[in-house]
Amino acid sequence: MVATKKDRQLHGKRVGVLLFSNYPADPRPRRAAEALTREGAIVDLLCMQQNEREPRHENVNGVNVSRVPLRRYRGGKLAYVGQYSAFILISFVYLTIRSLRKRYDFIHVHNMPDVLIFAAAAAKARGSKLILDLHDPMPELMQTIFKLSPKSLSVRALKTMEKKSIAFSDLVLTVNIACQNLYSARSCRPDKIRVVLNSPDDYIFRFRPANLNGSNNRAIEKPYKILYHGSLVARNGLDLAVEALETVRRSIPNVKLVVCGERTPFLEKVMEMACERDLENNINYLGVQNLNGIVEAITACDLGIIPNHKNIFTEINTPTRIFEYLALGKPVIAPRTKAIQDYFGDGDLVFFELGNAKDLAHQIEYAFSHPKEVAETTRRGQRVYLDHTWAREKSQFLDAVGELL
Repeated sequence: MVATKKDRQLHGKRVGVLLFSNYPADPRPRRAAEALTREGAIVDLLCMQQNEREPRHENVNGVNVSRVPLRRYRGGKLAYVGQYSAFILISFVYLTIRSLRKRYDFIHVHNMPDVLIFAAAAAKARGSKLILDLHDPMPELMQTIFKLSPKSLSVRALKTMEKKSIAFSDLVLTVNIACQNLYSARSCRPDKIRVVLNSPDDYIFRFRPANLNGSNNRAIEKPYKILYHGSLVARNGLDLAVEALETVRRSIPNVKLVVCGERTPFLEKVMEMACERDLENNINYLGVQNLNGIVEAITACDLGIIPNHKNIFTEINTPTRIFEYLALGKPVIAPRTKAIQDYFGDGDLVFFELGNAKDLAHQIEYAFSHPKEVAETTRRGQRVYLDHTWAREKSQFLDAVGELL
């Protein structure tokens, strides 16, 4: 039975949220927590403190936020284990003390790590329902980051922890059909897991129809802005974008690659590569941007790209960035993967072969030379987006919570 807005009955419910990330910077937890507060729920959220300027305790749009003064940093496997262990212990104490004062109706735990769900053990003993929100499949992500064999002890351990974490929860949420199928095949019965897509907040990414009035007679002297925004890590392929840029510059001399994201060692390597290829004047790094800054960057660009490398993680990933470009009426080049094609047909996006810089360059040149055809493709992609706006996905989320309670 599907819960309606009337019978969700979330008003006055007490909700605990655990998040090994930053709030409100992490968009999926922010959208979910704010959706619950708008239904009248009381939401207490524990997360990481991004820097000393962030308050340890504050109310953000109705969400009671407490921050743990631990710094999240990327490193080796032991660094991940150490950070996760510390946060799990702190989360356990936080939830246990609060649950003893007054029971939470449910706890919403965002991975990674999956085993963060066990920090809610005392709350579960007090009768709280547990929701495990699986943003990323940890075995596949760690295989990609650390180049592990699928048969390695670490990957097998992660799969075991995934299975036990799912078993301990009452409801599992995940981000797309590909992940739903993956979890259902190895760790979870199908009726326990629901998909809530990572759609952009339609209040911030306000819908704009694709411009169908363009001409194929584009002025070659006008700057042609290609945008990459997101995490600057190897799997996301900024280096592929730079390789493609070297090829594209021959046919589009005024091409510019605009980059938004937090500075990382990987970015430094890519910029060195760009300098070696005499491309530094064709790249504009804007640094970290808030959501409004991302909207401005997308609005100013001619084309968005998702230049992912080919690996086990990117093959099951449906990037939110695709929906962000489409929401604002901009064309986007995305990798041809099963996870993306679960939603988009051949004529709904401009596709390139995953991990292939040469094909990415070819598709960029096509988009530049055929703006009218690409605008029509964008319009078809927008139809898919409109079936998965956050307003619709939010209803899926709230219905799932209502049914659980």
